[in-house]
Amino acid sequence: MGLYDREYYRQGRLGAALFGSYSVTTLLIAVNVAVWLADFFTPNGRWLSSHLAVHVETLTKPWLWWQYLTAGFAHSPERFEHILFNMLVLYFLGREVEEHYGRKQFLRLYLVMVVVASFAWCVLGKLRGMPPWLGAYGASGAIAGIVVLYALNFPRRTLLLFFVIPVPAWLAGALAVAFDLYGSLHEGEGSNIAYTMHLAGAAFAAVYFWQGWNISRLAGSGFQPRRFFRFRKPRLRIHRPEEDDPAELSREVDRILEKFSREGEASLTRKERRTLETASREYQKKVRAAQRHGESHATDRE
Repeated sequence: MGLYDREYYRQGRLGAALFGSYSVTTLLIAVNVAVWLADFFTPNGRWLSSHLAVHVETLTKPWLWWQYLTAGFAHSPERFEHILFNMLVLYFLGREVEEHYGRKQFLRLYLVMVVVASFAWCVLGKLRGMPPWLGAYGASGAIAGIVVLYALNFPRRTLLLFFVIPVPAWLAGALAVAFDLYGSLHEGEGSNIAYTMHLAGAAFAAVYFWQGWNISRLAGSGFQPRRFFRFRKPRLRIHRPEEDDPAELSREVDRILEKFSREGEASLTRKERRTLETASREYQKKVRAAQRHGESHATDRE
């Protein structure tokens, strides 16, 4: 079976296989909306969000550290635009970021950005001398990270700024970070927006992209720095038997494409990418050979 005859290549887009079962983006939106609705209909109001929120005192109370994560799933019950804006951005940008990184890595990355954003807000709040009972919540830290990851991975895509003005993704990302930087200078001065959480999520996303980190490799094999960071390796030519055995190459390609469908393009190793390139070259050779064979038969008939 040729490389391009496989199910993964017959689809209009390789990444479409990612959504064969479910979308993490949709799942995250559903959880956030469910929590918001539960909080909205609580008799006393804000009961759920106040318990899920991270507080300045959380930093010094280890038994409350779970709030670093739960804070990212709570939103203001009085401000519908708080959850609306976050979920719209997650829906429109998160799907492609998820497709690029794969379900597992995207989910872990999203949750880590939530925790990093919450922790950074607590640290800065402690340093600024904020009241220990002061709390913060919202998915904005992770959402800011999603915006940055989208802008870095797809810089030339067109986005609608404020859902109206078309701008390239890199400019939209830069403007979002600049806005948060400006807001952080006045945070606490009558503002109820935790710009620090936004900046922490955005900063982690930028470092994650530039350093080429992979959370899935870390989570799947314990802490092994060589699997988490992409170290440079000597450029040695290694003989691979599967390159000489078409059947072995075909089996290896099937395995790699199945992995691609489960975990996304970013999960592929350099060796696996080279294997796909080899298979593609072999396929092209066969196509050209078949074309030349057909042309020679046509000449003989003449």
